[in-house]
Amino acid sequence: MKTTNNFKTGLRKAWPFNNIKKSLVLNVLILTGITNAFQAQQDSITQPSWWIGVAAGANFNFYNGSTQKLNSDLTVPVPFHSGNGTGLYLGPLVEFHSPGSRWGAMFQAGYDSRKGSFKEIITPCNCPADLSTKLSYITVEPSVSFAPFKGNLYLYGGPRLAFNLDKSFTYHQKTNPDYPEQTTNPEIKGDLSDVNPILISMQIGMGYNIQLSSKDKKSKFVLAPYVSFQPYFGQSPRTIETWNVTTLRAGLAFKFGRGKLYTGPPIPVEKAEVGNPDTKFYVNSPKNIPIERRVRESFPLRNYVFFDIGSNQIPKRYVLLNKDQVKDFKENQLEVFKPKNLSGRSNRQMLAYYNVLNIVGDRMVKKPTITIKLVGSAEQGPEDGKAMAESVKKYLVEAFAIEPARINTEGRTNAKIPSEAAGNTKDLDLIAEGNRRVTIETVSPTLLMEFQSGSDAPLMPIEILGIQEAPLDSYVTFIVEGSKNLYKSWSLEVRDEKGNLQNFGPYTKDKVSLPGKTILGNRPEGDYKVTMVGNTKNGTTIRKETSVHMVLWSPPKDEEGMRYSVIYEFDESKSSALYEKYLTDVVTPKIPKDGTIIIHGYTDIIGDEDHNQKLSAARANDVKSIIESGLAKAVRTDVKIEIYGFGENESLAPFENKFPEERFYNRTVIIDIIPKK
Repeated sequence: MKTTNNFKTGLRKAWPFNNIKKSLVLNVLILTGITNAFQAQQDSITQPSWWIGVAAGANFNFYNGSTQKLNSDLTVPVPFHSGNGTGLYLGPLVEFHSPGSRWGAMFQAGYDSRKGSFKEIITPCNCPADLSTKLSYITVEPSVSFAPFKGNLYLYGGPRLAFNLDKSFTYHQKTNPDYPEQTTNPEIKGDLSDVNPILISMQIGMGYNIQLSSKDKKSKFVLAPYVSFQPYFGQSPRTIETWNVTTLRAGLAFKFGRGKLYTGPPIPVEKAEVGNPDTKFYVNSPKNIPIERRVRESFPLRNYVFFDIGSNQIPKRYVLLNKDQVKDFKENQLEVFKPKNLSGRSNRQMLAYYNVLNIVGDRMVKKPTITIKLVGSAEQGPEDGKAMAESVKKYLVEAFAIEPARINTEGRTNAKIPSEAAGNTKDLDLIAEGNRRVTIETVSPTLLMEFQSGSDAPLMPIEILGIQEAPLDSYVTFIVEGSKNLYKSWSLEVRDEKGNLQNFGPYTKDKVSLPGKTILGNRPEGDYKVTMVGNTKNGTTIRKETSVHMVLWSPPKDEEGMRYSVIYEFDESKSSALYEKYLTDVVTPKIPKDGTIIIHGYTDIIGDEDHNQKLSAARANDVKSIIESGLAKAVRTDVKIEIYGFGENESLAPFENKFPEERFYNRTVIIDIIPKK
């Protein structure tokens, strides 16, 4: 009867704690389940079936019941009833979970500490007494797991077998506080007697797998926070008395597995379409996707030389020749003299620009009547600006033997056409870099763009022949109407007829363009199912599907496209009168019968992204209206025109944005003229 009564007392003491834990676990389960329900997704690499790893955690141990006889040599005057403590759990793990199934199996084994301290008692001599134990086990824990949503959340439960490893204790009876002069009693250390060598109990728990690897990697790594509850049933450490241990364990598991390439039919996906099911998603794909195109490009030669902040010497990224090299310099063979640190994007064009001083010098040698004026602008003042101009003059005089009298210099604080952003405090350092420059001015027609004159006229362009990879008419465009209002982001799943999956994104804009060859690879053609996966602002998911057929095509060898560029001033969407005349008198007459014009506008990275998107479209429309006016004057209606505004999109920008000259060239509209296919 005594044992029964003590058992019921221990049960009643543990019950409030159990209620709290169950409520906590239940609430976490519900909350995590809700967020997990919408995370099911389809991978081109399957999840592994087998996982191995290690688990670590903290055991929060709660002592209940009573103990008094510690061993045959020591029975304390008053029994201890309750206590708590924290111990370490550490051990390896193995898991099996078939992808797509809710059920799995787990196995863990390791060091399991159940140490703790009992609450202080008062002995008959009015002496406080403490008891602590270093109780620990080697534990074996097989479990069955269950993923209710076929996702990252899982529940598990199973038996626990514990083999006693340490049963030591420390008992300390202190002196009566009413007699402080008493001699302090020493601590008594020993091993508990009548300890169960093996315990058979149970556990239940839950965990959440956090994927650390990308979906397209076979090697999968997972970090899983978990919590488990091990009630006192079967966890009485001793064969005598009523002492039992309840444990709440919290920790992390690190797991590794190897997935396999999925080549079967599409896996069914649980969809959660809420919010606005009428969102429109569609794909525009060219009938034929050109792999590459031969192009004759008229590249504008910007008449600026940019200087580094704090220096009045020509930067080393410009190509500077010595006297012996000058005789070998040819404007149509610029690849012979390359800059030391050429930007990775659009090498041919920047190669031309970084030779601007050599092109000017060569033209002045061939035409002795040419004179120029070098105007340096520097934030430190006119003297610093003139020092920069003199640096350019010195190079032209010494390297190309130009008569000094043919070159005038001037210094200014502000550039004649400065980059300015009224009221804008962002990107001021980039704006300052763009204003620190030397401008090459001339009134000599042979140095200037066709049909242009005046000191502000652009220099004569450079003609470049080359291969244009992934031309703009090879781009496949994906349109998600109203994405900015509905989605935080959206991404693309592109699956071919064999089930191979490609993922693109995430994106935040309504329209995204990708080169068709990026999707097709080396395939000549293919059928694709394209799925838009939108993550809404309220945390749910919308999926929209469509199909598209793509065909790679090689243009005839005798087909040669033409490319022209218009450069705009900072934050301007209206071209200068000089460029308007250039578009009307030079570009428009060269458009072939039944040709196609693709006009694409860009900006640099200075300023707000949305503003730059609108600015690039305004620039493209400005060029379009000028060309359309020229065509109308020629009574031509046979030309197809497409326009695009790409803003500051760095993945599509023609140049990088590291140096001011690259940013100036990105303030552009490019006109691609394609003959009839």
